[in-house]
Amino acid sequence: MEKSTTIGFIGGILSVGVGMALKGADPHALINPAAFLIIFAGTAAAIFNAFPMKDIKKFPTLIKIIFTGKKFPEKQEILELFVSVAKSAKQEGVMAIEKRANEVEDPFIRATMIMVADGFSGEFINNVVDLEIKQMEERHRSGAQIFAQCGMYAPTLGVLGAVIGLIAALGNLSDIDQLGHSIAAAFVATLLGIFTGYVCWHPFANKLKQINAEEVEIRRMVLEGALALQEGASSIAMESRLQAFIPLSSRKSLREREQ
Repeated sequence: MEKSTTIGFIGGILSVGVGMALKGADPHALINPAAFLIIFAGTAAAIFNAFPMKDIKKFPTLIKIIFTGKKFPEKQEILELFVSVAKSAKQEGVMAIEKRANEVEDPFIRATMIMVADGFSGEFINNVVDLEIKQMEERHRSGAQIFAQCGMYAPTLGVLGAVIGLIAALGNLSDIDQLGHSIAAAFVATLLGIFTGYVCWHPFANKLKQINAEEVEIRRMVLEGALALQEGASSIAMESRLQAFIPLSSRKSLREREQ
């Protein structure tokens, strides 16, 4: 579970509800089916117009990632793996790399190590893996773009909802007592549009970008380890190269851990 998303989502709802109560507005005024229809159905319609179906099909998966997170191998674990493989390769040769690769669960790490074991050149490995990373970034960018566009459309649809509500309110001026309530209800769509746009959709897009950046860094670290293996780097050289991907405050020297 991605706790930060849950905290942010619930905190946003509570801040609006409590804020309305403190201002003397009735939070129950937010229960407006027409406003919800205009904002959510309208935003969905705009997204269907803006993106191909193959991208829209990713939406449920992306929502799941936003609320549950995405698990990546720890950088320290990757470092320890490649240092260990480098030691084995020095002692047992290339077959040790393939043997260890088949024991790795992560498919990306396994495939990258197998390329080294198969004897491909460093340039070939770098080109193939770099291309795969770039293609992954592009797929992730299109997913985040869906939420960014939702964040752009929802506030504008909120204005549209307010206009529709005002048309309905001003169309019946005979009941002055009801006029104030009708005008207030007209702006519920605006509130929902701004809330969903700037508390949900835009932050969700940013979270997906952050998750993508983390995954790219992990894969770049794996690529660097594979290239070092291909060059026949020693375990000490391997550790020095891969520690560059780990913050100074989190670095743990393997030699210190063994003592």
